[in-house]
Amino acid sequence: MKKKRILGSAVLSLAMGVSMFATGAFGAGSSDSQDTYRVLIQGPSSEKAKVQEQLGKRWDFGSQGFTTEVNSKQYQALLNNKNVKVSQVEKHSIDARVQGNGKGKGDYTAQASYPSDQTPWGIQAIYNDNYIQATTGGDGIKVAVLDTGINRNHIDLTDNVEQCKDFTQTSSSMVNGTCTDRQGHGTHVAGTAVANGGYDGAGIYGVAPQSELWGYKVLGDNGSGYSDDIAGAIRHAADEGVRTGSKVVISMSLGSSGKDSMIASAVDYAYSKGALVVAAAGNSGPSANTIGYPGALVNAVAVASLDNTFVNGTHKVSDFSSRGNPNTDGDFYIQEKDVEVSAPGGGIYSTAVDGNYTTMSGTSMATPHISGLAAKLWSSNKSWTNVQLRSEIQRRAKLYDIKGGTGAATGDDYASGFGFPRVK
Repeated sequence: MKKKRILGSAVLSLAMGVSMFATGAFGAGSSDSQDTYRVLIQGPSSEKAKVQEQLGKRWDFGSQGFTTEVNSKQYQALLNNKNVKVSQVEKHSIDARVQGNGKGKGDYTAQASYPSDQTPWGIQAIYNDNYIQATTGGDGIKVAVLDTGINRNHIDLTDNVEQCKDFTQTSSSMVNGTCTDRQGHGTHVAGTAVANGGYDGAGIYGVAPQSELWGYKVLGDNGSGYSDDIAGAIRHAADEGVRTGSKVVISMSLGSSGKDSMIASAVDYAYSKGALVVAAAGNSGPSANTIGYPGALVNAVAVASLDNTFVNGTHKVSDFSSRGNPNTDGDFYIQEKDVEVSAPGGGIYSTAVDGNYTTMSGTSMATPHISGLAAKLWSSNKSWTNVQLRSEIQRRAKLYDIKGGTGAATGDDYASGFGFPRVK
C-alpha cells in the first residue's frame, strides 16, 4: 500500500453533505420565505441616489441599477416607492451529481491519497491519447473558476492558485484572500482544468496544468448564489485581465433556466475586454431548448456533456445534457440558445475538497475541459484575441463530429454543437 501524501496545510474545511442533482433546471428562485432580500433598484439617477444613500449598495451596475440587501420592512417600502423599480435578484446554481466519496464531516487533518487514475478518461479523450501519463500547457493564462470556491491547499492545485476571492460574504461584495470551498463542486471543476499532479507528480492532471488559477467563490455552501455577485465577479475577472495584461478564461459551471440581465451584460463586458467566457449548457436534457444561462448567451461558449460511451462511432452526448435549438442545426453559426461544443462530462474523476479525489457528472464537468483546452491553446498563441481563440476551438470541434445521443447528427447539431474540440 502506498503511503499517504501529506499536504502543506494541517487543517482543511471540508464540504458538507449537500445534495446535488443530475437533472432539472440549473437554478432556484429567490422567492423563498425570508427576512432579508437581495434586490435590484432601477430608475432615474436622482431617485436611485436617494435610495442608495438610505440603504447602501452591494453592486453598482450603472444604468442597469444597483443591488442591495434589505429587510422585509424596507422591501415593502421600496415596493410602495413609485419613483423606482425594484425586483428580487435571482439565483444561479450548480447542477451535477456526486458518484464517489467527496463529502466531508468537519475539520480534518489533511492527508491525501494517491488518485486511482492520474489521467482520467476525459483527459485522455481531449488529448486524443489513451496512454498519456501527464499533461502540459497553459503557462501565463489565467483560468478564473467562478464556482463554490476551491480548496487552495489541495496538493494538485496549490501551486496554481494565484488569486482567491469570495464574492458571497454579507460583510462585503468581495473579500480578497479567501475562497473556501465547503461544497466540493468548485474544487472538482478546477482540477479538471488545471490540476498539475502535485509536487511529486503522483497526483491527477487537468487539461492545462501550467495555468494560473483564479478561484472566485460566487456560490455559497449550498451550491447557489446571487446573480449580482456572479455578474460582479465576471466583470472583476475581465478587469483583472486588463490590469495585469493577461489572457483570461472565465469558466462557469453554473446556471439558471432564465436569462439574467446583469449576468448577460457582464458576459458581454468581459468578452469586449478580451476574456473568453465558457459556461455549462445545463443538465435538463435530452429535450430540445433546455439550455441554461449564461451558457445560452451568444458571447459565452456553451458546453454539452459527453459520456465515455460510443454510439455511431463517436462519443455519446449524455442524456442529462441540455440541448439547444434544433431550428439552427447545420448553420455553424452561434445564436442565443445554441450549444457550441461538447466535452467529457459523464463520470469525471477529479480533485475533491477533502484533499482526495472523487467522481461527478454533469455539464459542470464538461465545461472545465474546454476552459483548460482554451488555456492550453492560448498559451501557445498569445497574440490571438479571444475571438481568434474561439474560432480555433470551433475549427477543432468540427474535426471530431459527434453522432451519438439524442439530437446528435452529422455537422452542427443542437445536442453537441460543432463537435468535440481536442488537443490533437
